[in-house]
Amino acid sequence: MPILTTISGIPLYTTANEALAWAAANNLTGYHTHVYQGVTGYMGGSDHSVATRGRTSTSTRRTTTGPNTSVTYTGSTGGY
Repeated sequence: MPILTTISGIPLYTTANEALAWAAANNLTGYHTHVYQGVTGYMGGSDHSVATRGRTSTSTRRTTTGPNTSVTYTGSTGGY
């Protein structure tokens, strides 16, 4: 599963199917998108707050920000 990066400790995948698999493994549904360095990536969970709920450990937390990163919430059920 190619991962573009992690945001708030959650992997950002290159395909929606990878994000949906991660979501299912973490008792979530759907996916949403982020743009990282000009590339659209897919994150499991219908939106970012759902994906990051309960994942606040500082040892695994990493937030990606900067001029080449933007967040676009286009929540989708991704067929679920």
